[in-house]
Amino acid sequence: DATFMRMKDDHMNNGQLKAGYNWQVATQNQFILHYTVHQNPTDTRCLIPHFEHFKATGLPLPNWFIADAGYGSESNYLYMEEQETVTSLIPYITYRQEQKRSFPKQTYHPYNWWYDEHEDVYWCPNNRKVAFKAYRRRTDRYGFKRDFKIYECESCEGCPFKADCTKAKGNRQIHYNPVYEELKAKEAAKLHSERGATLYAQRKTDVESVFGHAKQNLGFRRFHLRGLEKVTVELGWLGLALNLKKMAGKACHYSPKTTTHQKKGSRDQLKSRLPFFILKAFGTTP
Repeated sequence: DATFMRMKDDHMNNGQLKAGYNWQVATQNQFILHYTVHQNPTDTRCLIPHFEHFKATGLPLPNWFIADAGYGSESNYLYMEEQETVTSLIPYITYRQEQKRSFPKQTYHPYNWWYDEHEDVYWCPNNRKVAFKAYRRRTDRYGFKRDFKIYECESCEGCPFKADCTKAKGNRQIHYNPVYEELKAKEAAKLHSERGATLYAQRKTDVESVFGHAKQNLGFRRFHLRGLEKVTVELGWLGLALNLKKMAGKACHYSPKTTTHQKKGSRDQLKSRLPFFILKAFGTTP
């Protein structure tokens, strides 16, 4: 059931493929609220099944859904638009690049060209018209359809900038996706807001810490079982262990009766509190 994927621990630096699974987690305050296991190596196609699986549990939906740029696609944005009670905060792939000071200086990027809304025409750096040519629809291998507006330069012949502007043999073209661009603008507005910027800044410390604790502190880097069903159970036990460890650490640190020495993490106190959390986690009476 495992899928060949490119792992970060590539010691040979040759892009080797290893059999693995894609573990998706939903966290809050570094606690795992929900998880799913996927056979797809790309995060983009894991968002919708992960969220649908979460809704099927009957748990209350979050007010904000925050993810990194790896999930920023047109299909995911449209899906999150349908979730009326949930506000998404997902940057698109080029979002960080566009925030850099060097981006407006990229002369040959269409975003930096002057656009005439009345004539629906771009003007290239050589002051030549890049006019609307046709509509085109693309269907990816998963069946998702995207609509594009194709713009083409009137003539790139003899242009001294062509070698830097395009690698195409013919005239320079712009493939503009109106739906995707509108969705990107909405996400950018939320990310630029004070509330959105604050929440997105917390994402790394919240969810990335979970994977860091699992790999470094618990030493979990390889599965002990085989098969998607067994791996899902194994990751469930791992998530439970991480949550219990987090709960025990918080109780040990924040208890008003703890002494200075115990606040540093006394093992005796940790052991005495763990059974309560284990019983609590399984829903049995202590």
